[in-house]
Amino acid sequence: MRRILLLACAALQLPALAQAWLPQRVAELQALDKVTARVTTLRVPLDRPERFGTLTITVRACHARPPDEVPDAAAWIEITDSRAPANGAAVFRGWMFANAPGVNMLQHAVYDIRLLECRVG
Repeated sequence: MRRILLLACAALQLPALAQAWLPQRVAELQALDKVTARVTTLRVPLDRPERFGTLTITVRACHARPPDEVPDAAAWIEITDSRAPANGAAVFRGWMFANAPGVNMLQHAVYDIRLLECRVG
C-alpha cells in the first residue's frame, strides 16, 4: 500500500509529501444520500466493511500528515454496491484525498463519499 501512496503522490506532483504520511487505523468519511439529503459521518476502521445504504465501504489503508504539517489525509478505499449488476464488483477502488476530493471520487447516482481525515483510533 505504501508504494501505491508514493505513486499517487508522484502523480499529483507531490513527491516531497510522500515521505511525510503517517499510517493511521481509522478513516473518517462523510457520506451523502442524494435522494434523502441525509449526511452521515462514518468512522471506518481498516479492513472492516461499513454499510451505508446499498454501499459497502472498506478502507484498506489510511494515512495522515504529521501534526506539525498542513493537515491532509489519503485513504485507499474499496466500495461495492449491492444493487450493481456486476455481481458485487467494486464501484470504486482507489485513493481518496481529503484536501483534493475531486482528484479521485466515487461517481454514483445516489451516494457521495468523501474522506475527511485519518485517525489513530
